[in-house]
Amino acid sequence: MAALCRALHLPAPVLVKNLPEAATSWPLFIVCRSKFTKSRIPQEVFEERLNEHEKYGGNPEQPHKLHIVTRVKGTMRRPYWEKKVVKSLGLMKAHEPKVHKNTPSVNNQLKMIKHLVKIEPLKLPNGLPSEEEMADSYLNSRGELVVKRPQKPVEQKSNVGS
Repeated sequence: MAALCRALHLPAPVLVKNLPEAATSWPLFIVCRSKFTKSRIPQEVFEERLNEHEKYGGNPEQPHKLHIVTRVKGTMRRPYWEKKVVKSLGLMKAHEPKVHKNTPSVNNQLKMIKHLVKIEPLKLPNGLPSEEEMADSYLNSRGELVVKRPQKPVEQKSNVGS
């Protein structure tokens, strides 16, 4: 403050409690604002996003139970805590989908690495498969768990008596 007053050739205020009186007596009152006084985050970040559920095909009343998480970016030159989360979620290989539960603890980890991964809901068009059907199921590219039903042989009717 004193350097600013010297640059403007103004007498510096002697006491801090007399600053408002001295400021009104100065011929020029300068308002300095710090670059950290106002938030630089846009306001739309904090607004509710109710229409996002329709955009991504979700239902806010019944959220999906499982995520398909695929790592699409590398972890080189990333902080150690992001590498630790990637390793704990089993995403060491890129473009290899992993299935995780939609729980708060997993979601907090995914928030930390959201810029490195692609997250999709697991869709079950045929419902949840049983234990026997799990061996014959696979994930397709649209994020659906498809169950390949084993084909049963068709019994042929014999026409012996005609």
